[in-house]
Amino acid sequence: MSFCSFFGGEVYKDHFKPGVYVCSKCDHQLFTSRSKYEHSSPWPAFTETIHEDSVSKKEERPGAYKVRCGKCGNGLGHDSSLKFVPKDKVDGQ
Repeated sequence: MSFCSFFGGEVYKDHFKPGVYVCSKCDHQLFTSRSKYEHSSPWPAFTETIHEDSVSKKEERPGAYKVRCGKCGNGLGHDSSLKFVPKDKVDGQ
């Protein structure tokens, strides 16, 4: 679940504003900013998903998983796979 850019490091690495991270293809809610944590690598930056089915994971080899949007199957792993929605723009809040 790496959210890194090929040439610039992780896009949301130092981004901690209140809100929700959604799939860039279907806007399915994936993670809240509350579950984001500081880290020093381009690996997972979130401790939990919003819903149990927010993402799907498939082990590609021992210890390595392909993570996809739980709704549309969009591969999560590069800067274009997520969008951030500020807290005041999230439906239902």
